[in-house]
Amino acid sequence: MPKRIDYYDDPQAPPANSLVPSVNVIVANERDEVLMICRTDNGNWALPGGAIDLGESLPEAAVRETREETGITCEITGISGTYTDPKHVIHYTSDDEVRQEFSIVLTARPVSGEPTPSSESREVHWVPRAELDGYQMDRSMKLRIKHHAEGRTAPHIG
Repeated sequence: MPKRIDYYDDPQAPPANSLVPSVNVIVANERDEVLMICRTDNGNWALPGGAIDLGESLPEAAVRETREETGITCEITGISGTYTDPKHVIHYTSDDEVRQEFSIVLTARPVSGEPTPSSESREVHWVPRAELDGYQMDRSMKLRIKHHAEGRTAPHIG
């Protein structure tokens, strides 16, 4: 089965060979829970999201990726930050693509649907914000959630 391997500032990491703009979405409900997926390619918990397709706007990609991975349709409400750290690379073993991190993180509210796993998400849950630290996730995903939880008045730019 193809895997995703995240590396951070690791001299053993393969060099990046692509840069793909992507989006993650922090979907929060009225109970202060965040929509999270357990990824099928590495077993880590993450915010829904993925690559922006040609001909697609950032908000369109965010809504599409969230619906595809979680079964939840959302409405975009804002931007939490940009994450473009060249020390973070993601190796996709299926084709040896090694992406340099490039993610724009948006905020959203749920509109309809029920949490439903997909081929990319083996589990989908609404997680109380106070319990997020207990979930296994990559350091970059933890950072995105931390920045949002801090209630910053300006988006993170990095």
